[in-house]
Amino acid sequence: MSYILGISAFYHDSAAALLKGGELVAAAQEERFSRKKQDSRFPGNAILACLKQAGISIGDLDRVAYYEKPSLKFERLLRTYLSFAPRGFRTFVTDMPHWLTDKLYVGSELKRQLRALGGTPESRIPGVSFFEHHQSHAASAFFASPFQRAAVLCVDGVGEWATTSVWRGNGASLEPLWVLDFPHSIGLLYSSFTYFCGFKVDSGEYKLMGLAPYGRPIYRDKILDHLIDLKPDGTFRLDMKYFDFATGLTMISAHFEELFGGPPRAPESKITQRECDLAASIQVVTEEIVLALARTVHAETGEPYLCLSGGVAYNCVANGRLLREGPFKEIWVQPAAGDAGGAVGAAYAAWHLEMKNSRKATAGDRMHGAYLGSSYSQEDVKEFLDSVGASYRKLEGEALTSEVAALLARDNVVGWFQGRMEFGPRALGARSILGNPCSAETQSVMNLKIKQRESFRPFAPAVLAEKASQWFNLAGKSPYMSIVAPVLDRHCRATSEGEDGLFGLDKLKIVRSSIPAVTHVDYSARIQTVHRESNPRFYELIEAFERITGCPVLVNTSFNVRGEPIVESPRDAYACFMRTAMDFLVLGDFLLDKSLQPEWKDPRGQVEFELD
Repeated sequence: MSYILGISAFYHDSAAALLKGGELVAAAQEERFSRKKQDSRFPGNAILACLKQAGISIGDLDRVAYYEKPSLKFERLLRTYLSFAPRGFRTFVTDMPHWLTDKLYVGSELKRQLRALGGTPESRIPGVSFFEHHQSHAASAFFASPFQRAAVLCVDGVGEWATTSVWRGNGASLEPLWVLDFPHSIGLLYSSFTYFCGFKVDSGEYKLMGLAPYGRPIYRDKILDHLIDLKPDGTFRLDMKYFDFATGLTMISAHFEELFGGPPRAPESKITQRECDLAASIQVVTEEIVLALARTVHAETGEPYLCLSGGVAYNCVANGRLLREGPFKEIWVQPAAGDAGGAVGAAYAAWHLEMKNSRKATAGDRMHGAYLGSSYSQEDVKEFLDSVGASYRKLEGEALTSEVAALLARDNVVGWFQGRMEFGPRALGARSILGNPCSAETQSVMNLKIKQRESFRPFAPAVLAEKASQWFNLAGKSPYMSIVAPVLDRHCRATSEGEDGLFGLDKLKIVRSSIPAVTHVDYSARIQTVHRESNPRFYELIEAFERITGCPVLVNTSFNVRGEPIVESPRDAYACFMRTAMDFLVLGDFLLDKSLQPEWKDPRGQVEFELD
């Protein structure tokens, strides 16, 4: 049996993925183990976790696949510095020594780290194959999709040169069609507004998307008139007078600040109507670009299906519009669309494109619900709980799901830790915090007292797949929270005249539907359809909740606090439970009541996470 290890590392979101005979059997992000969000280091812990899932060692690997070509990235940096000289000279002087000593020699570094990780003789370390960044994105999107033929659209900040690329997938082949190159980038345009609105680049883009419905797109025309020359076919060029990211100094120039009336918002300061309106404006522009690109891709390829990857594919509002208004019969979004998913794509590229292996048809996609990470036995959980003197009850099967559903129906917030950890940024019912969507208080309680994050950020509904169309305007599946869709009118509540006059974050506390905790200010929701075949226990919990409340929906958010990676182990979960206002915790078959727990002092000391 052939084993291929895919690796993404050294920039952000390091990860590992393992193929066994062409089948994806494990994938994990390094941050889950190191507890450092978006960890960029060599993913040693993630690699060991993947190997453990397969029961093999490093010496059993046949090939290692890396998600980028460092020489091409170095060429882009060097040519960019020369093009913009003397701007960026300070960054050039800082970066070049690292490239000339480390980053250009990734192959040697990977082999060195793998030897150290497993104590494996050099003769048993496999060769390393390199694939271009967007090729890895495209492979992760198409080869993991349910389609035998499809168009593929990859949109992100930048890889080596590419920022937008189009491909055609057919069986085991992946043909590049065309590409847009740096510095002209939708991802970097969006991130410039992320920065200007006071959020952190490469993580605050979610916040900008969540903030957009509180604003008005009053800057749309200004963006299109000054920042970007957008053609009818969706191709574009940025006016680099307004940006500074090409030289590595900052995202925007003084001209950008002048255009939008002042300096960036200071991080953690009050959000004003300006930030809401800026978010709304860049969001609308992004949606228009994505729709225009998709229509062009459809016209050029004639393919009825579309696969999406790259960081912009996390813009689930744009994905929802693309599904409803676009020309494709169906779209499929890689659940780990960012750089972490590059590990999956590199492994698939090695298997199909380099080794020329065929691709078998499957009934569904090849991501296995994204439940590809580590897991813990009931014995592991009990051993940990006993070691900290935790108070718990063991319940199995329907007894557990019925009791937890009753707790949720009484507006308790429950940590839910089950089975294999999810791969990608979304918690999908394995490492989740759950709540009652019917309560008007759930959103604020979970944001401020548990997640410890900004009050405006929405939560996702996890809904039984068969009942989704009865609650949301959604045609098809959304198992990975990749689609935003409207709540159906029959579940919505009309706003009063006084409420209609509110602006910005003053709209936050308006009850808009019978499921207010998951209904955003624009009556939309980022939906997860839950399927019995991929996560039977989570499905049964929602079924039990529906029997009590009549509602087949739960609030589902990731099991972490702001700045913390999603929990990986029972210890991580218990520590997060004890330092927040969660009411109950479920670890496998074990139910814990916060009020019955002994005083908790984390042996690792006071844990502080850098704000994202």
